[in-house]
Amino acid sequence: MLCLRSLSFLECTRLVPFSLTLYIVFAALYCISSAQAGTAGRARVIDGDTIEIQGKRIRLFGIDAPESRQTCSQFGKPWPCGQKSTFALANLLKKYRINCIERDRDRYQRLVAICYRDNLEINAEMVRQGWAVDYQRYSKGIYSKEETEAKSARRGIWAGEFIKPADWRRGKRLMKYQNRTKTQPSSRLKTDCLIKGNISSGGKRIYNIPGDKFYSRTRINTLKGERWFCTEAEAQAAGWRRSKW
Repeated sequence: MLCLRSLSFLECTRLVPFSLTLYIVFAALYCISSAQAGTAGRARVIDGDTIEIQGKRIRLFGIDAPESRQTCSQFGKPWPCGQKSTFALANLLKKYRINCIERDRDRYQRLVAICYRDNLEINAEMVRQGWAVDYQRYSKGIYSKEETEAKSARRGIWAGEFIKPADWRRGKRLMKYQNRTKTQPSSRLKTDCLIKGNISSGGKRIYNIPGDKFYSRTRINTLKGERWFCTEAEAQAAGWRRSKW
């Protein structure tokens, strides 16, 4: 409309091809940048704040989940909060298509992103459910509301005592477990490692995680060589593959 009001019809017709060309160029550049900034597809869970899509490792922006081997305390007893956090994330993602928008890169050059399952923001939901904390060093407190909600409701790790993941990585532990002696059990218990490594009648080594279709039906017989795993990476390294169901 501006063209028609200010220029003659002939001048307008000369400008349209050039304007259209610019539009196409800018549109193409926008699409390219958008494609680079986003990653979408079925996700594989690595731990409570890390996933993998199409071979790309993605760290969930602004949140920090317990480490895979981290334990928390409830009613004076340790429990595998790191594993529970991992399973909680797996339960959120399941087999949905996940869309991640890149925010940054970490020191390991992994994508740092905010990820969505349809309209549900995964980062915020993990904090809201109490399976991750607001990582204020990077988030600047954008998930503080969700953390306050989880803490008030005593959800997830807030149901008992825990060390913040960043402090746990630096070696800090709950005082009551720091003085454990060599005579006390330190090996992995079945309850600490919840992934079931099953051997089928045909000799196939398949593992199931909580939430899988046949998880509750699967029985582990260690005499047959079946075993429990703490992480998917551990199961895969031992030669097991994830159940398709």
